Amino acid sequence: MASAADSSKPKTSPKYVKFLFGGLAGMGATVFVQPLDLVKNRMQLSGQGSKAREYKTSGHALISILRNEGLTGIYTGLSAGLLRQATYTTTRLGIYTVLFERMTGADGTPPSFLLKALIGMTAGAAGAFVGTPAEVALIRMTADGRLPPDQKRGYSNVFNALARISREEGISTLWRGCIPTMARAVVVNAAQLASYSQSKQALLDSGYFRDDILCHFCASMFSGLVTTAASMPVDIVKTRIQSMRTIDGKPEYKNGLEVLVKVIRNEGFFSLWKGFTPYYARLGPHTVLTFVFLEQMNKFYKRSFLDS
Repeated sequence: MASAADSSKPKTSPKYVKFLFGGLAGMGATVFVQPLDLVKNRMQLSGQGSKAREYKTSGHALISILRNEGLTGIYTGLSAGLLRQATYTTTRLGIYTVLFERMTGADGTPPSFLLKALIGMTAGAAGAFVGTPAEVALIRMTADGRLPPDQKRGYSNVFNALARISREEGISTLWRGCIPTMARAVVVNAAQLASYSQSKQALLDSGYFRDDILCHFCASMFSGLVTTAASMPVDIVKTRIQSMRTIDGKPEYKNGLEVLVKVIRNEGFFSLWKGFTPYYARLGPHTVLTFVFLEQMNKFYKRSFLDS
């Protein structure tokens, strides 16, 4: 027989629903922002080799892709982007939501800002490890269009990419760049998840906002800006390592530190933020759409299954 204390506890959705909604929210957002992810990756790779000045701006990159690869070309790598969200986002948002609830006080007091950041970093690192194979496939698929014909990998979809990478380069290659990927995820999630929760709480406490889509939008846009500035240097390291080729048995880069040193020496310090505009243009809306979708799915589930 349930006690009065147990019956007074608010009902929450099962853990598997939290994981499922996290993945679906990320996948829904990716459908809208995949072209921006493509532009961001191309710009981060444009400082290499003979194509050092391939793109002058993000607008130039987008126009070049449309002209050379057609309208469907801007959605290159969509299958990999969706699989990344199905693995990475499902894991990170699911773990974050579960840990956030566990760290919330019995009286409903939310975790402190530092604890939110720690929860976000833990969730991000776990999600990044799970999602690295899809990340490798995504980087390679989005990079393919800028390569000479004899160097194109020609993956038809993410599953073809994963199978060929495993067969041609070994299964361990699917986790190439895992460390910088996890490092990026730690930075992204510490900034994104904590700043989103904190800014949303601040907006609600101000008395000018209600817990609705406008509040979620404003909190997400601020969160996206903070995350973009903090994570771009780590992101360019991840992108370069995961797209690199092995030449005469030697990889282009030994580690992430070498990437940073070469980028700064050859392209300038501020090249670490190359592609800032498409990165934020992607991350901002992606953050907005992910949290809006997630909040709406949670509200629908609560209204349909928990309050009935």
